[in-house]
Amino acid sequence: MNVIIIEDEQLATERLKILIKQYDSSIKIVGCLETIEEAVHWFKTHQEPDLILMDIHLSDGHSFEIFKKINISKPVIFTTAYDQYAIEAFKHFSIDYLLKPISMEMISNAFGKYNSIMNSFIMPDYQSWQKFLSSSIQNISHYKKRFVAKVGTKSYVIQTDDIAYFSADGKVVSIIDTDDNIYTVNHTIEKIESMVNPADFFKVNRSTIINQKMIQQIKPHLNNRLKLVLKCKRNQEEMIVSRERVSAFRNWLEEEVVF
Repeated sequence: MNVIIIEDEQLATERLKILIKQYDSSIKIVGCLETIEEAVHWFKTHQEPDLILMDIHLSDGHSFEIFKKINISKPVIFTTAYDQYAIEAFKHFSIDYLLKPISMEMISNAFGKYNSIMNSFIMPDYQSWQKFLSSSIQNISHYKKRFVAKVGTKSYVIQTDDIAYFSADGKVVSIIDTDDNIYTVNHTIEKIESMVNPADFFKVNRSTIINQKMIQQIKPHLNNRLKLVLKCKRNQEEMIVSRERVSAFRNWLEEEVVF
């Protein structure tokens, strides 16, 4: 299988190359492109690959512009930190829409979906493809909008947008909301990571998942770690991004924050 990567961030490109090779070492990555202009030129001068991995935000615009300039007939896996482009993405023969940071599980599922589609039919009929797109779009919106949490014996409904961060202390997992209220929730921190939208929440270390809108400041810290100052009502809280998570954290924030 020949694959091309269209991504303007070097760290993200290298991450994808590693994950793809881990999934199947026989896959050949025939090109890594960074801009709309470069991608258009490449497709005009090369044979189409079997599969395209394409970031949406490129340095010279949205990658959807590529489809306006050339005809692409091969399946696309979109990769992005934003979930608002899902509907537009699935107009362009997209078989999956991966929200950064990209994990091995996400790559495995996406490539498994590609293999399943290609084994089922050479080119899908319109009704089958529309059914597939509908189910894929629904899957993107499966993240929890609210959590039921407790203070003592009382239960509360906490909107996910109002959560500052999740924190685990042993087996006890707490929700801290944007007003600094603390609740306990009946989920592990690992389970919560899969329940919240990765475009909005990031697991900075083994015990903490933060909401990106709560980040006020980012500072260098000991041993190549980062220290985050969060916006809190009553006091400033500091969170440590563990060394092994720093690279993924930078990728998650993309170019919005300069370190």
